[in-house]
Amino acid sequence: MPTILEPGEIEAAASSPPFLHLPPHNLFTLRAARLEQLAEGHALAEYLRLIAGLCRVQQQVFDDPPLTAPFDQQRIEACQQHGLPPFAADTLVREEGWQAYLEALLQRYEPAEQPAVIDAVTTLRVASSGQLRAWAVALVSGQYSMVPAQLVPFLGAALQVAWSHWLLSAPNLQLKPGDSLSQCPACGSPAMAGVIRHRGKHNGLRYLVCSLCACEWHVVRVKCVYCESSKGLDYFSLEDDRHAANQAPIRAEVCPGCNSYLKLVYLENDADAEALSADLSSMLLDMRLAQDGYQRLAPNLLLAPGDE
Repeated sequence: MPTILEPGEIEAAASSPPFLHLPPHNLFTLRAARLEQLAEGHALAEYLRLIAGLCRVQQQVFDDPPLTAPFDQQRIEACQQHGLPPFAADTLVREEGWQAYLEALLQRYEPAEQPAVIDAVTTLRVASSGQLRAWAVALVSGQYSMVPAQLVPFLGAALQVAWSHWLLSAPNLQLKPGDSLSQCPACGSPAMAGVIRHRGKHNGLRYLVCSLCACEWHVVRVKCVYCESSKGLDYFSLEDDRHAANQAPIRAEVCPGCNSYLKLVYLENDADAEALSADLSSMLLDMRLAQDGYQRLAPNLLLAPGDE
């Protein structure tokens, strides 16, 4: 029987676990394997397998990164001293360091025999540095309408591997909570989803997963991460052949106060679940909530909103 923590107990427990969990060095391999597993019998199997292949290339770039100038350690330390994200996406995306990761990813990626995929890869390969920067700035700021939809997964994949590599290459990070509960303390990007952990002293605690660098940070449960209200929160899921709705490994925390929601992954119901793959494989839940008038504020950088 899993332990269920009440709000007061959650607040007390939050003082003992670490604020941060850094992603594993084999993050993209884990994502690829999970996506391939989820693709079996899924209505979006072709898309999930496409992203799985892209994740495997991300891992290749992460394991053998491009030669770039070393990250400015003084810059990191200054940001930490002032409580700022040391890998602030809105600043670094305007510099050219991440573009070497895109070039490396495109060199390794072998496009599937799909016109849209071939066109996307070709477009990125011939684009100017200025154009790439403009698209990336739009993507990390959530302005999806300014980025051709077919480019989003490949551009997002390059940004993810760059920021994850920088994050895991930095020694002795001391990060503090951002201005918003949903803001990553490492890069300032918004959370993609939350994970409810299930082991040891972390049992029942929520960590949010960054949409860009995959850093995880603790945020107490039963609180909207956008407006910080605890009133009237509700939880929605889709029943399937394997799980009843109240035991689903993926549920959306819906806030009537700001009319938004955030997906939560419950590891007690699926110990192998992973945030990005869980998010992509549960788009029917997004469609249902959109029909009910709720807005999604959490981005997934491998999917342009409105894509089928």
